[in-house]
Amino acid sequence: MNMDYICTMLENKNESRTSLSELGEFKLIEHLTRGAKIHHQSTLKGVGDDCAVIGGQEKLKVVTTDLLVEGIHFDLSYMPLKHLGYKAVMVNLSDVYAMNANAKQITVSIAVSNRFTLEALEELYAGIHLACEMYEVDLVGGDTTSSNKGLLISITALGEVEAEECVYRSGAKPNDLLVVTGDLGAAYLGLQVLERERQVFEVNPNAQHELDKYTYLVERQLKPEARKDIVRLFEDLELVPNSMIDISDGLSSEVLHLCKESKVGCNVYENKIPLDQQVISTCEEFNLDSTTVALSGGEDYELLFTIGQNDYDKVKGNPNFTVIGHMTEQEEGVHLITRAGEKVEMIAQGWNSLKE
Repeated sequence: MNMDYICTMLENKNESRTSLSELGEFKLIEHLTRGAKIHHQSTLKGVGDDCAVIGGQEKLKVVTTDLLVEGIHFDLSYMPLKHLGYKAVMVNLSDVYAMNANAKQITVSIAVSNRFTLEALEELYAGIHLACEMYEVDLVGGDTTSSNKGLLISITALGEVEAEECVYRSGAKPNDLLVVTGDLGAAYLGLQVLERERQVFEVNPNAQHELDKYTYLVERQLKPEARKDIVRLFEDLELVPNSMIDISDGLSSEVLHLCKESKVGCNVYENKIPLDQQVISTCEEFNLDSTTVALSGGEDYELLFTIGQNDYDKVKGNPNFTVIGHMTEQEEGVHLITRAGEKVEMIAQGWNSLKE
């Protein structure tokens, strides 16, 4: 082997290295894909939104994919395989609905270690099939391979939407109202409850589980539901949001994504953030701040969107929607207006799968 080549390799090993945790998931994606070029006119939107958008003869096609890794995204000590299969589908369908599109097909690929039996994988796919049945989505393909690191699940979801009804992250305008569906923070607290139960079990396997009073929280963590109903509701209300994103990594992260892509600022009002009573009481029990949980918890899979003020009457009084703020000029920045009336800069502190 050429000695110059070996010396060069040794020199390269001594160069400084950048930890992935320094970037985080979204900056890493942005960094790795910034040189990607669009070669086809049919590719209307590439990296940077909830889904890619591909032009069709009649409707636009949207495509999204997610990879779930055991030990990073899920813990099988408290996540039943059937629930995992169901949730893995929801994670992807939520992105489709965030484009105001209808999900049509999914593909499922798994890598699995030899500790899993056929019966275990049948449980996983029972959850996948149930999700497909409930959401009227077709399972049309995928792949399987072996793994020496446990279980990995990769699902790709495809959907379609009329061109004039497709909603991107980039359409928000100053003075738009910021609206969220459902309530926030429950999934994160469900995870905290399950983690606590796991720790108790490790100390005392005979201990009685105390999950009854946390039913809503645990269900939001183990078996979330994507908001297909909201896409239908938009159609009934004749409402097309200006921008939209799903809440998978915490409210603060998603607000910042909308602002970045739309080149606007935002004011979010703390006293308007919707919280379930079980979230409030459990935050008190765990000595957690409920606003922080809502802003940074993640995995709620609700939809966050903006509308013009002239569309306010369409969402006013609807129990599915809560107006939590408004968009501003970009130079005004992104802020949380506290209950005390203080203006605090909003930063992204949501879950980061690359954090060490």
